[in-house]
Amino acid sequence: MEEQFITAWLAAREKAATLGVRLRPVERDKAMQLAHRSLQGRRESEGFGILADKKHLELSLEALAVDKRFGALFSDEEANNALTRLLDAGYYM
Repeated sequence: MEEQFITAWLAAREKAATLGVRLRPVERDKAMQLAHRSLQGRRESEGFGILADKKHLELSLEALAVDKRFGALFSDEEANNALTRLLDAGYYM
């Protein structure tokens, strides 16, 4: 399941780049560690604000973290942080 998540996240980041959202590269072997760290803090993930402005939050880490396919990979706190950020930005799944 981790590999599926990483593949989906990297694909979302590539698609975001086609929309002009510049993101730092993520190494595949460090992707899960980065995802967990990003969802534990209070700050949104990289590019979240720009994706919100462009109405493409479906490409955000937060959207993937609350996707039912990947729910088992994240703690309740991480998923709640992600959902709160999405809802605060006006994104509804």
